[in-house]
Amino acid sequence: MAQPEMNTKPSLSKVKEINVFVLLFAVLAIAVVLTYLIPAGEYGRVDVNGRSVVDPQSFQFIESSPVKPLGLVNSVHTGMEEAAGIIFFVLIIGGTFGILTATGAIEALIVTLSRKLQNQEKWLIPIMMFFFAMGGSLMGMAEETIPYIAIMIPLAVALGFDAITGAAIVLVGASVGFTSAIMNPFTVGVAQGIAELPTFSGAAYRIAVFAVMYIVSVGFVYRYAMKVKKDRSHGFFGNFEGKDASELLRGDIVLTTRHKWILGCFVVNFVVLAFGVIKYGWYITEIAGLFLLLGIVIGLIGKLSSNTIVESFMKGASGVIAGALVIGVARAVVVVLNEGHILDTILYYAAALINEIPATLTAFGMLVLQTIISFIVPSGSGMAALTMPIMTPLADLVGVTRQTAVLAYQFGDGISNIFIPTSGYFMAGLAIAGIPWMRWMKWILPLILLQYGVAIAAVVVAQLIGYGPF
Repeated sequence: MAQPEMNTKPSLSKVKEINVFVLLFAVLAIAVVLTYLIPAGEYGRVDVNGRSVVDPQSFQFIESSPVKPLGLVNSVHTGMEEAAGIIFFVLIIGGTFGILTATGAIEALIVTLSRKLQNQEKWLIPIMMFFFAMGGSLMGMAEETIPYIAIMIPLAVALGFDAITGAAIVLVGASVGFTSAIMNPFTVGVAQGIAELPTFSGAAYRIAVFAVMYIVSVGFVYRYAMKVKKDRSHGFFGNFEGKDASELLRGDIVLTTRHKWILGCFVVNFVVLAFGVIKYGWYITEIAGLFLLLGIVIGLIGKLSSNTIVESFMKGASGVIAGALVIGVARAVVVVLNEGHILDTILYYAAALINEIPATLTAFGMLVLQTIISFIVPSGSGMAALTMPIMTPLADLVGVTRQTAVLAYQFGDGISNIFIPTSGYFMAGLAIAGIPWMRWMKWILPLILLQYGVAIAAVVVAQLIGYGPF
């Protein structure tokens, strides 16, 4: 694809990413030390309708069993083993998206929409943000959005907006979907599995959250874009000063009938997935199998050779390998806490602390905790693997539904993705746009506060209505 020339090297050199594995190993080391400092204890578990639930009256202190230093490195392999099902689920989903990308259907759809909206700038923001929001909510689009920033920014500039508007259409749009996570397999799918909830249950409430988040975010971006269009001195153009979209939109990329069939198969896949989950209780094994079948079908429709299908699958899987490994390392932290028998002790004291909070704000306390953790673990699936084994029994202890605990997790993870400097894809997106992090923060802070306001209201209401099924 013909793309405008960009001088991204200076901006990229300024990006200081904090490696999530370094952070997790630091947390792992701290967990080992804590097994020497925190008294061991345990709760009894009881079976309730096929799921293991903490008996809140059964906690007792037991003999200390601190984890030896060698246990720090051993726990990583154990964590990988325990999280193997989720890790391979993520790899298969990523591989399928790799095949979808190789067919060119997504790229053709975006460029086609961009051409049609070239002279209808008022519709550019709501329509394109909706597209990326649906991608984030149904497919977990995050890193996959980076190439499209280089498409949307010159288009936005050509229509009288600026680089921030173009970047926001992609980054904020995808974040809205990733946060609401109607059927995001990488976040809600993983978190609900750990919490022993039916896969993608409670979707109606998340659809309502999606609608509110979308309206708030589109309104914020639209208001700013129109302010820039009225007076360009209010805008920021980064690497795209003076660029236009003419070269891009004259490209030979078209949405063919074959592309439409591929996109149609993708939609049908989600219909079948929803039916299977609701009717037959499908879990990650069945969902992974369905996505693998989808990858083969769209590869054949896209006239990809068998070798290309496999290579595209491998490329897509390699794109999420870091996130998949984060799940295993995050699980290692839980392994250490369990082997040292201090996980239940932490739950005991955490429950006592949260019980001091008014009942209506208990879920809010979980949201705050999840938000803080997101700075350390920016990976959505990795954060689920780290926090949900703790948050699930904690929710049982303090009278919060497990579904509400998952909701608090997805808000804590999703909103932070577009402002924390530990979010690699977000920082890469800013580098492509040439937008300094501080400049972006100055612009987006009011929207972040609005989104957290929506999140707080959503978790409080969820607690009040007993958002479930349990």
